[in-house]
Amino acid sequence: MPMYEYTARNVKGEIQKGQIDVASRDDVIAYLRKNRLQQVSLREAPKSMNLNISFGSGIKTRDIVIFTRQFATMINAGLPLVQSLSILAAQAENKVLKEITKAVVFDVESGNTLADAMAKHPKAFSQLYVNMVAAGESGGILDTILLRLATFLEKNDALIRKVKGAMVYPGVIMSVAFIAVAVLLIFVIPTFQSMFASVNLELPLPTRVVIGMSELLTGYWWLIIAVVAALAFLVKRYYNTNDGRKRIDQILLNSPVLGDLLRKSTVSRFTRTLGTLISSGVNILEGLEITAKTAGNRVIHDAVMEARSSIAGGETIAGPLEKSKVFPTMVISMIAVGEQTGGLDTMLNKIADFYDEEVDVAVSALLSLMEPIMIVVLGVVVGGMVVAMYLPIFDMMNAIQ
Repeated sequence: MPMYEYTARNVKGEIQKGQIDVASRDDVIAYLRKNRLQQVSLREAPKSMNLNISFGSGIKTRDIVIFTRQFATMINAGLPLVQSLSILAAQAENKVLKEITKAVVFDVESGNTLADAMAKHPKAFSQLYVNMVAAGESGGILDTILLRLATFLEKNDALIRKVKGAMVYPGVIMSVAFIAVAVLLIFVIPTFQSMFASVNLELPLPTRVVIGMSELLTGYWWLIIAVVAALAFLVKRYYNTNDGRKRIDQILLNSPVLGDLLRKSTVSRFTRTLGTLISSGVNILEGLEITAKTAGNRVIHDAVMEARSSIAGGETIAGPLEKSKVFPTMVISMIAVGEQTGGLDTMLNKIADFYDEEVDVAVSALLSLMEPIMIVVLGVVVGGMVVAMYLPIFDMMNAIQ
C-alpha cells in the first residue's frame, strides 16, 4: 500500500504532521475525520530512494537554471506560489527534480517558507540559492531575485566549463602519448629484442634502457598499477586534510600559466557570488561565509573568512584580502572604492565581468602554449624509442660494410 503524508489542524488549532500507510486518499481523509483533525494538505509520500542516491548524475545546472527562469516568469505574472511550483513539478522532465519540487510544494502548503522548504534539499538548492530566495521572500522581490539567480548560475556554469575545457586538450594528448608508449613497449619492443638476441650483438645504452622499460612493464605491470593507485590514494588523503589542501591549492595558484587561469577564474567566481548575494539583500557577513564555501580553493577560502572576521570587527574587506597576496591589486583597489562609496555589489559585478573576459584570454594562452609543448614531448618520447631500437641495426649495417 502507498504511504501518505498529511498536515492537519487539531481542535486547538495546532498543526500536526504525520504519515499513514493506507489503500487510498479517502482512507486518509476518513482517518483524519475520525481523529477530529482538519486537513491542511495531503499527498502520497515521495519515494525516498532517488533524492540522495541518484542526484549526483540526475540534476544538471541547466535543469536548475530553466526551473529558476520559469519560476521567476510565473511569479512575475502574478501566479500564486504553490500553483507555480505545482506547474513546474508537472512539466519537469528531470525525474529527480520533479520529486524534489513536489516535496517543496508539500512543505510550502504545510506552512513552511519557500526558503525553508528548499533548504531541505541541499543537493538541488545550494546555500547561496536558499539565502537569496529567503532575501527575495522577505523583500517581496522574489521574481527579481530568481531572475538574478538564473543569470548567476548560467555565468558560473559557463566559467566552470571554460576551465574544464582548458584541461581537456592536455588530458587527451597525455592519454594518446601514454597509449602509444604502452603499445610500443608491450608489442613492438619485444620483437626487436628477440631479433637482437639472435645475433648476439652488444646493444647501445639507449636501446638497453628501452628494453629494460619494456621488460619492467610486461613483467611487473601489476606492481606499477599498485604503486600508481597507492600514490593517488595518498595524495587524495593528504589533500583531504586542511594543511594538505591549502598547500596543494597554493602550489596550483603559483604554477605557471595554469595558476594564472585558476587565479582569474577563482577571482571571478568570488566577486560574482558575493556581488550577487549583497545586491539581493543578503547580510554581508553571511554572504562572505557562503562565498568562502563556494570558492573552490582553500587559500581563497581562508582569505575570505579573514575578511569576514575583519568586517565583524568593524574593519574593511580589502585589508585581509590584500594580506593574502592572492587577489590582484586592481581587485583590492576596486573593492576598497566600492566599500567607501557604498556601491560594493556593483563594483564586485564589474570585476566579475572583467575577469570572465580574462579567463577567456587565459584559456587561449594555455591552449596555445600547451599544444606545441605536448607535440614536442610526444615526438621526443615516441621518436626517441624508435631511434633507440634502430641504433643496433645501424651498427649491424656498418659492421657488414
